[in-house]
Amino acid sequence: MRFPWTAIPRKDRDQELLAQMQNRPRGVVHITHNDLDAVGCDAIHRRVFDSVTTIFCSVGRFPHVLTGISRTIGEGDTLSISDLGYYQGAESMVDTLKEQGWRVEWRDHHRWRDEEYARMEKRCDILHVQVDTCATGICARDLAPDDPIAIEVARVVCDYDLWVHADPRSAILGQVLQRKKNREYVRDCLVQGTFSDERIKAEYREIREDMMRLMEKSIRKAQIRGARYRIGFAPLYGYPSETAAEMRRTLSTDMEVLISPSGRFSLRSVPPVSHILARNFGGGGHPNAAGGNFPFSFWEGVLFRLFGRSVYIDRFVEIAESLE
Repeated sequence: MRFPWTAIPRKDRDQELLAQMQNRPRGVVHITHNDLDAVGCDAIHRRVFDSVTTIFCSVGRFPHVLTGISRTIGEGDTLSISDLGYYQGAESMVDTLKEQGWRVEWRDHHRWRDEEYARMEKRCDILHVQVDTCATGICARDLAPDDPIAIEVARVVCDYDLWVHADPRSAILGQVLQRKKNREYVRDCLVQGTFSDERIKAEYREIREDMMRLMEKSIRKAQIRGARYRIGFAPLYGYPSETAAEMRRTLSTDMEVLISPSGRFSLRSVPPVSHILARNFGGGGHPNAAGGNFPFSFWEGVLFRLFGRSVYIDRFVEIAESLE
């Protein structure tokens, strides 16, 4: 079973989640992110467990979704969390889940502070945080260490998620999953050990054309700032990872900051400091790839779109230049 988060009102989503949990088949509820790494995690769960109820979830929605699940009785079922990092207050939520009869397993590859890990380790039945692989790699090692298909899925997913880019299959899958409609289809292919077929190829060709147009639009409006680091700031029209890679290739940047109209930004960096910078703006992530938020007002968003100016850009440059 699956539970896709769609653009429906929060009240309706909350009611749907509650109904999904109450009517779920007994077994495993898997809550994960919504990109290729999450899809790989879910594929491995489905290779291992007979019954999996999946919730694909954004980072921002994660605390709210956990709260919704905590209102249901676990009856000994496992709540498996993957590819989603620690957030402030997660301890009390896991405590509630345990009181409700859930087993809680958490596998993640984002950066946790030592004290965060120590507090959560006492509460989870399994807590596995490892930053040298993707979340799919952790799931494969934990759940299916002798399964050659699971191992290959992890290898392909990590190639994309960790920015290795040595396997062309990973770039195609990562780009195809820019469209939510492909999420369950790709996941089901990975369950079978299939990494490409005619539908995936057709989706990739169509997405590639759109992606090139939007990347060029972003890069035309890019501005370069900084002295210690060459930092590129540009509006985000889509495909953040691919746009950042193209900016780096064409503009020789050290950091790429792609900013959406709301102020949310996607950050990539050559120096391993993305997660540190993002935490200064309410976000987090990996050393070389992270995300955060510039709290734009309406007019601040307009000013950035028209002229590329923002006090938050100035602040970002100041923090980046001051890092030890």
